[in-house]
Amino acid sequence: MGILDQLKSLFGNTPNLPLQPTTTQPDTPAKAAERRHGERVDACMGTRAIIIDDSKTICTVLRKFLRSAGYETIECLDAEHGLHALQQHGADVVFLDIMLPGMNGFAALRAIRRDVATRNIPVIMMSGNEQAIEQFFGTRIGADDFMKKPFSRQEVFFRMTRLLDATGVPRRTLLAANAASGTTASSNAAPRLMRAS
Repeated sequence: MGILDQLKSLFGNTPNLPLQPTTTQPDTPAKAAERRHGERVDACMGTRAIIIDDSKTICTVLRKFLRSAGYETIECLDAEHGLHALQQHGADVVFLDIMLPGMNGFAALRAIRRDVATRNIPVIMMSGNEQAIEQFFGTRIGADDFMKKPFSRQEVFFRMTRLLDATGVPRRTLLAANAASGTTASSNAAPRLMRAS
């Protein structure tokens, strides 16, 4: 018995509803399925990610995804604690929610980019709020990528793979780094930041 037959037996026969037409987007389910079957490239073992999100669920999900691939994670529920953790422990990548209590994600990103010690750390912004998403794409204030919530495991690793260099170290994208600093592509060869133990 198929899943559809099982559902029908549970809920009774329901009339067939007409299917809604689908439109092809740049990142279609077919592409997502293709990525699922392709070989995933992970960051080098021990890559540290700081997750800054006021949702404990999002922090838990990202921690589970990233730790399963050998990442170290630090989770913070607000920007102030996240910036402190970044200063104290260092990181190779930051997952930063836009809508946060107190300091929002845009202000936190500006603080990360102003600080010499953190300005070259890749930042992936996240939000499920449509207004915040529109504001993000309108400002582009130095983030390296963006994930819309809710997101899948494949989406997280797709975003990470785009940031990895040949040695498996997350690096700032040329476009984001140059836009934030006003420099040319040749100045993006920053060495990997040393982390405090």
